[in-house]
Amino acid sequence: MSEEHAPTHRSGFACLVGRPNAGKSTLTNALVGQKIAIASSKPQTTRHAVRGIITRPDGQLVLIDTPGLHRPRTLLGERLNDLVRDTWTEVDVVGVCLPCDQRIGPGDTYLIQQISELERRPKVVALATKTDLVSKERVLSHLVDVDAVGKELGVEWAEVIPCSATAGHQVDLVRDTLLRLLPEGPAYYPDGEITDEPEETLIAELIREAALEGVRDELPHSIAVVIDEILPREGRPADKPLTDIFASIVVERESQKGIIIGHRGARLREIGTDAREQINRLLGTRVHLNLHVKVLKEWQRDPKYLGRLGF
Repeated sequence: MSEEHAPTHRSGFACLVGRPNAGKSTLTNALVGQKIAIASSKPQTTRHAVRGIITRPDGQLVLIDTPGLHRPRTLLGERLNDLVRDTWTEVDVVGVCLPCDQRIGPGDTYLIQQISELERRPKVVALATKTDLVSKERVLSHLVDVDAVGKELGVEWAEVIPCSATAGHQVDLVRDTLLRLLPEGPAYYPDGEITDEPEETLIAELIREAALEGVRDELPHSIAVVIDEILPREGRPADKPLTDIFASIVVERESQKGIIIGHRGARLREIGTDAREQINRLLGTRVHLNLHVKVLKEWQRDPKYLGRLGF
């Protein structure tokens, strides 16, 4: 085949942005085809940029899931917002998640305006997420609002796509569109790699996801997880390996420690059971999870603690 007729190979970076709980992490997982980002109904679940890698014969899309842009109340919040803005300057395409079950509000307008003011503006796609939660009429009404806010703020949508990661509605179209908007270029990662996240980080995130479920609204922001040690269990048969994982769930106050542990340790055991199932799938081997809870007072506001916890 002559070079001029050779198929175009595209490669580059895209990120999904939106208010907290706009469906970014769930859509990231659906696009990659495997769970790499934790998802929860709690706002500000995502705490760092998670890269998912989608490799096809026609191109490679590196998808970055970022924290939700929000009004920060702590030093951690400020650092997460900085991370989001830094990511915008490095990508080729930004997908703005605007959930159909919520009206476009001041938070969405602020976010789109911030993108419109970037010196080097990436291509911008509007993703009307969570179509499975509303009627067709509501989706149509939402699309009209999406078009209007783009015109009002001077952002030209490269595409507007209604979709649902949960129902699998138009996820393929989102993937195809993001890839089509990338520049021509070679692959950045080997075929078969789906994330460049260290295994230890993924394990910590799965434990945090389990800890987030069922806790009161004010607690999620105070939870962090640190992996202390990962060791293969000695003396196990080669066909039945076991991995011991020692991890600390970090909170800010003694009262929160009690909530995580629960009555006679019941809640902590529940967290361990839920997380262990996910980690078994991730590692492809059985694990023994040893969890304990540690208090670092006001860690979200302390630069020393934030550094120690990787922020």
